[in-house]
Amino acid sequence: GNSPDPLELMKIYGADGVRTGMLFSSPAGNDLLFDVKLCEQGRNFSNKIWNAFRLVQGWETSDAPASDSNLQAIAWFKARFNEALAEAEDHFNKFRISDALMTIYKLVWDDFCSWYLEIIKPPFGEKIDSTSKEATIDFFEQLCKLMHPFMPFITEEIWHTIRERNADDCIIVSSWPVAFAGSETQGEAGKALIAQATAAFEVISQVRNIRQSRQISPKEALALHVKSADKAVFEAFGGIISKLANLSKLDLSGESVDNAATFVVNTHECAVPLEGNVDMEAEREKLQTELSYQQGFLNSVRKKLSNEKFMSGAPDKVVEMERKKEADALAKIKSIEESLTSLG
Repeated sequence: GNSPDPLELMKIYGADGVRTGMLFSSPAGNDLLFDVKLCEQGRNFSNKIWNAFRLVQGWETSDAPASDSNLQAIAWFKARFNEALAEAEDHFNKFRISDALMTIYKLVWDDFCSWYLEIIKPPFGEKIDSTSKEATIDFFEQLCKLMHPFMPFITEEIWHTIRERNADDCIIVSSWPVAFAGSETQGEAGKALIAQATAAFEVISQVRNIRQSRQISPKEALALHVKSADKAVFEAFGGIISKLANLSKLDLSGESVDNAATFVVNTHECAVPLEGNVDMEAEREKLQTELSYQQGFLNSVRKKLSNEKFMSGAPDKVVEMERKKEADALAKIKSIEESLTSLG
């Protein structure tokens, strides 16, 4: 009588939701701190998976070739899947079951549902090319195999529905996933592709934040001006950025822009012209606040780098990370100062 009845929990959250919730609360080596909200999180995860499945199943295909953006998204997700698969298998080998679940959860919720499906999703009422849909179904099957130890019921249901299969062809006896082949999705090339995608997604998120904070309609296309010494991210993911951020223009010339909201991703200085959509005085105050924060952050990093004890005792990777923080802070300060100058 000192714990919830799992059968009652299953009536509310489903068997997969309860299983997942239990494992969310079960990190290796710690006491089990059960919270019913974790079962709710598990149920939400089940709903997310099922809704993604219904979305993909509802797409009609055409004979049109796959767009460059879709092909790039497919290549990126293969690299990301390979990375997550290796991480999950490492957790399994170390009996870190909860950590393996979190790796798979993030892969499915964040990478597959939030980014990949949004990139390749055709406009409402239009068809998707058969190459993209077939790749997506293949991804879904591999993801179901990863999720099956944690969520056996929904994954088995999807497995028998996503393709025609006989009754004996069950996911529980299928082979464990293997990494996708291809030099561009493995090793250093795969890591570089993932890093580019991460930067591109951050740019998209920043543009969306500008829209939200300044109450600009998502339907209103915006221009994005980029100043960067390395344009590889925007050359590789420019189409994806333009689609998901709803851009009318992606300018890589590096020219200064007046009356613009600015942000920095890594060392990429980005500006979105506002054209009267914002209170300039409020924007100036916001930039001043951000400038003060970045200057304080830079001082704290430089204080650490000037500490002989830290520099002599810290591992090279830690020192390198602090130097990167210094470079990023300097780039952001420069961008903010230029924005303040453009506001007058």
